[in-house]
Amino acid sequence: MPEHAVANWRFVAARVERGWHTQEDFAAAYDNKARELREQARISVRQVRRWESGESTWPNRDARRVLEAMCDCHLEDLGFVRPARPTGRRADGPGRQLEECDVRRRTFMGLVGMAPVLDLEALDHLTVAARSAWRYGDRELLGHLRSTLDEAARTDGLIGPHEALPTVLGILAAINSAARTADDEIRRELLALGSCGAELAAWLHRDAGAPAQAVAYWHHQAKEWATVTGDGAMHAYVLLRQAQATERTEAARMLDLARAATTGPWTLPPRPRAEAFQQQARALALTGACVEEVARALDRAHAALGQAAPAAGQATCTGPLGDGYTDERLMVQSAICYREAGQSNRAVDLFRQHLATGAFAPRDRAFFTAQYSGALVAAGEPDEAANAALESLALAAGARFGQALAELHRTADDLASHARRPAVREFRQRLGELTVA
Repeated sequence: MPEHAVANWRFVAARVERGWHTQEDFAAAYDNKARELREQARISVRQVRRWESGESTWPNRDARRVLEAMCDCHLEDLGFVRPARPTGRRADGPGRQLEECDVRRRTFMGLVGMAPVLDLEALDHLTVAARSAWRYGDRELLGHLRSTLDEAARTDGLIGPHEALPTVLGILAAINSAARTADDEIRRELLALGSCGAELAAWLHRDAGAPAQAVAYWHHQAKEWATVTGDGAMHAYVLLRQAQATERTEAARMLDLARAATTGPWTLPPRPRAEAFQQQARALALTGACVEEVARALDRAHAALGQAAPAAGQATCTGPLGDGYTDERLMVQSAICYREAGQSNRAVDLFRQHLATGAFAPRDRAFFTAQYSGALVAAGEPDEAANAALESLALAAGARFGQALAELHRTADDLASHARRPAVREFRQRLGELTVA
């Protein structure tokens, strides 16, 4: 891969995080800001591409003013290098380093509300993942990006989306850049890997609390690359993931997407097919279907999972689709379905049986335990619900597991009538303190 294809990853990350998902989006936004500031300078997509090329030069005065106003940060934080000026002091002295650190921290604190937030350490992860790509040959590059994407997915499961997302964005930028010049065979493999990465990026954005349009953008990109590479199963899998990302208040859409994953012109492998049937069961419960219909959908999920070959080693993001979908995961998700269907005691029994295993990463355990706490409230066990919620909160707070925290807020609302109980009061207080922080 030619060295000139390496991108200015800080600029790419800042652009995507602010909602300008394409270079065309950024160029249009730049022109609008330039008119607002009454600057004469306009830019083309070609100029954006030059800024992202990895050979970024210091923009002229007008462009600097527009860029800083658009991104609300210093140009150095967008990957631009200030021209060296002869002085009597070393540019890399302690004072300079402290100043740069302070500037960057202020910059990224300013992104709160535009989650996910990229901090200094996260940007380092992104840089390592992406800038080294040019050192590899095409086949080596694929292996490097694949292993880095798998590691990012493991990072998410352990310590949350904010730590994993910068690396994933860097990988996707590297894939997009490398695919422009790769031969057909390598390009197809790059885009197939990109489809997995884009689906992961959609999940990470959702769990980090990003706007719905950011999640939708990455789902669309994942389906586009799956379609280009002729991977119908991946296209169906993204439909399933879209169903899982759909809010409870849009149960009909959730059901449509989950059904499309199993009925379209494609064949899902047994494990993700089982997951799609389980998602249909949850959607049916949310639409008010009878519990027998929910149970029949879960029976189809168990039947599909029974057709799966034994998993070969540890499941990875880039391995066989849905390879991490196990009996234990299906059982706790069945508990969620029964909770949604109003069968709280049945849900509690399933959670108690299957959450006791060590089968789940911290992110999943936090989410499933939060769901368990909600089922306990509905089953008339507020004190046990509060204790389960505190257990989930201990896992979710530091890593900011967004879906778990959202479920905990739901539990807190359900516990409002029991607010004077000590365990409930402690849980609601800790959750409130985390929200304020």
